[in-house]
Amino acid sequence: MRLNGKTAIVTGGASGFGAGIVRKFVEEGAQVMIADLNLEGAEALAGELGAAARAQQVDVSSATSVAAMAEAALAAFGDLDILVNNAGITHLPKPMDTVTEEEFDRVYAVNMKSVYLTAQALVPGMKARGRGAILNVASTAGLSPRPRLSWYNASKGWMITATKAMAVELAPEGVRVNAICPVAGETPLLKSFMGEDTPETRAKFLATIPIGRFSTPQDMGNTACFLCSDEAGMITGTALEVDGGRCI
Repeated sequence: MRLNGKTAIVTGGASGFGAGIVRKFVEEGAQVMIADLNLEGAEALAGELGAAARAQQVDVSSATSVAAMAEAALAAFGDLDILVNNAGITHLPKPMDTVTEEEFDRVYAVNMKSVYLTAQALVPGMKARGRGAILNVASTAGLSPRPRLSWYNASKGWMITATKAMAVELAPEGVRVNAICPVAGETPLLKSFMGEDTPETRAKFLATIPIGRFSTPQDMGNTACFLCSDEAGMITGTALEVDGGRCI
């Protein structure tokens, strides 16, 4: 019960790594808002997990929608201890000069602008209370970029730098900010990262991971739980690789 009595928002929490984080947080005693564009998926997960979880529809690229999410969380919880910026999107693997402007704008709105918007909506309250933990779900793509995912790589590199900048500014306010960097996992984005999901492409991808498997939602949940718990009280500004050795 490492998060007993804590309150949390997990964006993109209805599926994939986000759902793994939500499940672990609830298991460890937290009350969690599952914030997702897919309201039906969020409601289904909340229904499975019971009274400790609640669903909220959000478009993390919209200031109005993020503000409504924050208002709903504060109305439900009273205050917020943990924010997990997990929602993310990618463009399909392709040469950098063939990614459309629409694809570029969407990646940056969801992967980058969302961190800015949630900070605007929720950091003031954390500063006022003198406590809080923010976790940004970045990627090994931000540390060891792969070809043909250039603008996605760049968005995750931005997220890592933003994490460190947020951490150093908010540390005196009692707010910790960290990131985790998973390698690709069994999530809805896996096919998008690989371009196609075939035994051959999977084998080629897995060959780059020394431990020999993809990241799982459970891996992310376990790591997020530690970094957002009081056990990690001296850890801020880190971008922890949870990648089976991919970045070595």
